Amino acid sequence: MSDEDMDRIDRNRRHFLTVATAVTGLAGAGLVAIPFLSSLKPSARAQALGAPVEVPIDSLAPGEMVRVLWRGKLVFILRRTDDMLSRLGENDSNLRDPNSDVAEQQPDYCANETRSVRPAYLVVEGACTHLGCAPLEDFELRPADNWNGGFFCPCHGSKFDLAGRVFKGVPAPTNLRIPPYRFVRDDLILIGQDTGAA
Repeated sequence: MSDEDMDRIDRNRRHFLTVATAVTGLAGAGLVAIPFLSSLKPSARAQALGAPVEVPIDSLAPGEMVRVLWRGKLVFILRRTDDMLSRLGENDSNLRDPNSDVAEQQPDYCANETRSVRPAYLVVEGACTHLGCAPLEDFELRPADNWNGGFFCPCHGSKFDLAGRVFKGVPAPTNLRIPPYRFVRDDLILIGQDTGAA
């Protein structure tokens, strides 16, 4: 075999090895990239935590409250009685923000005297705006204590009325937050999505 034939064979081998190495490297990089890119996708659990929550309210009697979790936050749904609704304006002078002027505390459609889409139903996050403790419901009427019912934070004594509005002179700086929500039907609330709120 001539030197020229040997050079040609060596070039062909080098070319083959270069192409084979490049293909193997690209395949390996692709196999490494697939799990890495898959890890960037949110897990099913994370997707479920951020998803809206449907809450059936057909069995909720006037004066009753249910608690649900949405995005890891406690949410209260209170079906207010006519008596509870009639008491809402009685303590306005004792409230820090009776007109819900702090806009980020509720969606625009809840910036009203009941802080709700439908007056009978209060949907509010169950976290005190002071340090995030869960307020307790205290719906009992006690005129001697100037208490028309509402929520009481056991951690530091903050008080909120039946619309989640904060009283003056307590550690909580603002009203309880209202999450985005809407009525899907008369007996079903969707928390976490307010498109098409009725």
